[in-house]
Amino acid sequence: MRRTTLALSTLPLLALTGCMRMGYYGHLAQGQWALLQARVPISTLLADRDTDPALAARLGLVLDARRFAVTDLGLPDNGSYTQYADLHRDAVVWNVFATPRYSLVPREVCHPLVGCMAYQGFFDLSRAERQARKLAADGLDVHVAPVPAYSTLGWFDDPVLNTMMGWSNAQLVGTVFHELAHQQVFVPDDTAFNESYASFVEDAGLAAWLSQRQLNEPDWHLLRGRRHDFVSAVLETRARLAADYERYRDQPVRLEAARNAAFNDLRNRCDALRATWGGWRGYDHWFDGELNNAKLLPFGLYDAWTGAFATLFRDSGEDWPRFHAAVAALAEQPAEARQQALQDLLAAD
Repeated sequence: MRRTTLALSTLPLLALTGCMRMGYYGHLAQGQWALLQARVPISTLLADRDTDPALAARLGLVLDARRFAVTDLGLPDNGSYTQYADLHRDAVVWNVFATPRYSLVPREVCHPLVGCMAYQGFFDLSRAERQARKLAADGLDVHVAPVPAYSTLGWFDDPVLNTMMGWSNAQLVGTVFHELAHQQVFVPDDTAFNESYASFVEDAGLAAWLSQRQLNEPDWHLLRGRRHDFVSAVLETRARLAADYERYRDQPVRLEAARNAAFNDLRNRCDALRATWGGWRGYDHWFDGELNNAKLLPFGLYDAWTGAFATLFRDSGEDWPRFHAAVAALAEQPAEARQQALQDLLAAD
């Protein structure tokens, strides 16, 4: 897997309050300001004869996807993804995930406006790595994930970034749909809800776009199947670990043995999957370094409810405005009621 394939959409967030302190929030404000200053309208670049033709073709594709998102997917009609910014780096932000050694419960970080999130975002890799070392010194499992795209939830007109240009056409278009979904519906303190909803919109929206444009993206279908296989293996490992951590919670030796066995089995399972993929090694990079709970965490958060949203979309007659309205109604429910509704939808999938 390329380094960015598992990179996650993030909200590093601009906590622009009167009591904003320097340090973490100051660095976020500086990073966001630098990003905004780098924006250039895509229309300007397309009109400039000096613009690289390959870049112009990709940006034209983005504008087409942007129009489709509004007219066919019921997503927000604003200035987001009508501009381009070259940040001259490989990721826009880096997310730091952390969990206890024998738990899959994330260490949450809480912010003004958007509530608590299951990760902490940094515009500066060195800051992210410094925070990761600090958390690891406290005995936590830690994972730093590079992120190629994120949303400010409509506070600003988010641009297309150079960090997204190495993707396939399908990945690029799907990401535009994903990020616009964050602007459509967002629930503070519920990362799994937000990311599962955006992931469903990305996949279903991309399928609709490819169909209407009569485009054939065989690589996308192939990679999608491989990703499904890989994510299923990771989620099953998560479920196994969650059960073992509960079963052996007062038995330290058995806890460690169960943890090691689960991660070894995951490596072996993915070796077997690689054989069914014709030797394709796209996920090898994910296995670099130590496997730990924090590395598994994004999968449970970003894939947990996609099946529930698929059922809701079907129940909405595959009508996008009706679907978004139904999602918004779910978002208004108290957390426990929303969780139960999602579980009911998942059971009906």
